[in-house]
Amino acid sequence: MPAYVVFIRDQPPHDPEQMSVYQAMNRQSVPSSLPFGIKPLAVYGATEALEGKAPDGTVILQFPSMAKAKAWYHSAEYQAALPYRLNASDYRAFIIDGLGS
Repeated sequence: MPAYVVFIRDQPPHDPEQMSVYQAMNRQSVPSSLPFGIKPLAVYGATEALEGKAPDGTVILQFPSMAKAKAWYHSAEYQAALPYRLNASDYRAFIIDGLGS
């Protein structure tokens, strides 16, 4: 069953330099992310609020399973980049199970 990692940023980054480092590290780690079956579905696209306030940015990543999503999040490559995101801005991040086929 697919799983989705969702990142929600409610405010613009307060440290754009740290965010740039995080984004560069993520781009560099694309080859090492492939074994996790990662599939970006939405990455900071235009957002229209239907209820409440629209977030400043949203990322939705699809994985083949909850186990693969957790393995990617806890991988050495992502954990090396994570402090830069945490220093750059406030996010909410979570993993949610998708619907089976």
